[in-house]
Amino acid sequence: MRTTMRAMQVGSKGESMQMVELPIPMPDTNQVLVRVQACGVCSGDSTTIRGGAPHYPRIPGHEVIGVIEQLGSESERWTCGQRVGTGWHAGNHHVTGLTIDGGYAEYMIISEDHLVHIPNELSSEEAAPLMCAGETTFSALRNSSARPGDLVAIAGIGGLGHLAVQYARKAGYETVAISRGKQKQELAQTLGAHHYIDSEQDDAARMLKRLGGAKVILATAPNPTLISSLIHGLSEKGEMIIVAGSGKPLSLSTMDFLRGPYTVKGSFTGHAQEIEQAIRFSMLTDVRPQIEIFTLEQAQEAYDKMMASQTKFRAVLKLSGS
Repeated sequence: MRTTMRAMQVGSKGESMQMVELPIPMPDTNQVLVRVQACGVCSGDSTTIRGGAPHYPRIPGHEVIGVIEQLGSESERWTCGQRVGTGWHAGNHHVTGLTIDGGYAEYMIISEDHLVHIPNELSSEEAAPLMCAGETTFSALRNSSARPGDLVAIAGIGGLGHLAVQYARKAGYETVAISRGKQKQELAQTLGAHHYIDSEQDDAARMLKRLGGAKVILATAPNPTLISSLIHGLSEKGEMIIVAGSGKPLSLSTMDFLRGPYTVKGSFTGHAQEIEQAIRFSMLTDVRPQIEIFTLEQAQEAYDKMMASQTKFRAVLKLSGS
């Protein structure tokens, strides 16, 4: 059996990722060792890569799919050979790829309580983005005030938005896709959008009001200017749900809220039970991410392209031997 593995590691704060050879970790109590098959590249990885992890060295990556290779002591929920996945929450207040090592590696340790089963019908590369991007958008819509038949707008048709449009349509909402320019109109309609608004050419809030006002607007792109303006496109008691942020402030006044009344809130979930629900719905309704595949050695390229919004639409690392 192999004793070492390859990994893309951030050696210390301020350093770029480097390929390293490390000992394969051993699972402890209630943990499992997973041979990684695929790992999504998500904007959440930027915290680690840009130096925000509490400790270094650190291996990024929190959209992880793999096969169980070894069980730790007292691990009884899973068996070797099962294909599993994990997301952001790693248990015991840990974050996958931030406070513990993640999936930019051939092997990783995962708490058995934070694994989900991956159905055979779903490839490892397709499943990886569902661990975070898919679950994030699915849960935000599922927990929203919208009901089948309501008008729901998806702002931003990228890595998160292209999944959100599919979920909204399959959940029975009258779905509006909002993006800059005409280049994504055909894609948005193919994904299921009933309406498309070009925010460069039209006042998106006014267009939503013409459609009757949105019960829910899901903001999937970190554009504070667009997010701030869209509040006026909500229907009475409508809600704006933000699932992607830039850290820049929104430009909202107290009157913006009083005119509705409106609700503006964030949504962040990502526990195993919620991921399982997202996978189940994705399987039942045939929701799939559009992905661009990279090798482990190309992790930096994949990350750079993802951060520059140049991937179509989710970057996924496919590990050799998977």
